[in-house]
Amino acid sequence: MKNYIQAGNVITFTAAETIVSGQGVLQGAFFGVAATDAASGNDFEAAVTGVFELPKAAGALTKGQKVYWNTANANVTGTASGNTLIGAVTEAAADAATTAVVRLNGTV
Repeated sequence: MKNYIQAGNVITFTAAETIVSGQGVLQGAFFGVAATDAASGNDFEAAVTGVFELPKAAGALTKGQKVYWNTANANVTGTASGNTLIGAVTEAAADAATTAVVRLNGTV
């Protein structure tokens, strides 16, 4: 196909602030996990699909539960209101857990 560009699993983002590899980043309708560090204003690659361990807000999560990105706290939450859907957890996470294993949905 001469109009094919890429698989779309990794997208180029532009850093609005200093970014650290592994950090979750919301850019417009895209959520991704940074592949590299980037200074503010620089481009970087972010995976928009895949399974990643991400920081989690308080509250238990059940396997398969939809999760949302809380931009203000830079973490995953089960609360939809005011947050952006990013995927679902692949394993349960206890209330006290500080991370969750999330399969990114890659959709907008």
